[in-house]
Amino acid sequence: MSEKLRYGIIGIGNMGTSHIRMYTDGKIKEMELTAVCDIKQDRLDYAKQQVPDVKTFLNADELIESGLVDAVIIATPHYIHPPLTMKALKAGLHVLSEKPAGVYTKNVRELIEYVKTQDKTYAIMFNQRTNCVYRKVKELVSSGKYGEIRRVNWIITDWYRSQQYYNSGGWRATWDGEGGGVLMNQAPHNLDLWQWICGMPSRVRAFCHNGLWHDIEVEDDVTIYAEYPNGATGVFITTTGDCPGDNRLEITLDKAKIVCSASKIEVYELNAKISDYTYSDNDGFEKLEGEYINVETDGMNEQHAGVTNAFAAHILHGSPLIADGAEGINGLMLANAAYLSSWLGETVELPIDEELYLAELNKRRAASKAKTNVTESVKSDMSDTY
Repeated sequence: MSEKLRYGIIGIGNMGTSHIRMYTDGKIKEMELTAVCDIKQDRLDYAKQQVPDVKTFLNADELIESGLVDAVIIATPHYIHPPLTMKALKAGLHVLSEKPAGVYTKNVRELIEYVKTQDKTYAIMFNQRTNCVYRKVKELVSSGKYGEIRRVNWIITDWYRSQQYYNSGGWRATWDGEGGGVLMNQAPHNLDLWQWICGMPSRVRAFCHNGLWHDIEVEDDVTIYAEYPNGATGVFITTTGDCPGDNRLEITLDKAKIVCSASKIEVYELNAKISDYTYSDNDGFEKLEGEYINVETDGMNEQHAGVTNAFAAHILHGSPLIADGAEGINGLMLANAAYLSSWLGETVELPIDEELYLAELNKRRAASKAKTNVTESVKSDMSDTY
């Protein structure tokens, strides 16, 4: 392997274009972009304009077998993530996949089992794990200093998208093309952070509203109620229909409350544990006292470039990944559970019945219709869209 990791980008849509932009801006330190692939010639022409020496392919298999790359970044529509990852690994390549890991957990679980038999790296683009705010919140929760989680609420409604966003590709916001809506496209980051920080719930009840705010066949407004093994509860609300929307994460622990809003963390540290005070207080009305404490972060938030550079450094030097690809199944499990609960109209246990989920998804795929009123557009910089 050369001093720099040679890599290719498969898919030059919004995210693939952004990956090219990061490279040309000099943000990718230990990788050399040598090949790109897309099914549309105009996207390959764009890549060639940006990186004149790059080799272009209309077929992903040809890029994978070209011998020009040591690794690939997969930035295609969601259903193709697992099979392309498998093909690349079988060809002896390392893989960094955009989120989600796939559309349904059965497919991703099979991929993870295959990865265990290989000696190549499989990573996933959970770029929000680089955010100093979420890293600090995870540190506070995981430390055990404040005891167990009692309640978690996340309102993440600043994912606004106009109809033109959905009209930019025939596959967008369809069951057969994308496999879902806000839970499958925008909120995978938050679903991953939710379980990364708070752990996996044991059961969920969800309400997924299809086309509530847009002319689409998949969900653009979701409320999930979750229950955890220790008795804690959680609520997760997301939509692409609110403007300006909000991003507020509240975690109540036995001895503190953490509030994360935008780029700010507030921690109210209690003088005693709620679980103790509830049964020792003699007044009946007096609240447990505490105080706000100062919380400092390292201020670093490297996002997509940070994940990509960590991917290269892991392969070249053995340093840690931001997120191993196998971790992608957890947030996907939450999304699949939410869909299944909403479709069946009942609470579902985790892990879900994967065969039942796939059967229900396939019913919707069979009735799915690609858009005909497509007005294609590509955003060249996705750094402000999580």
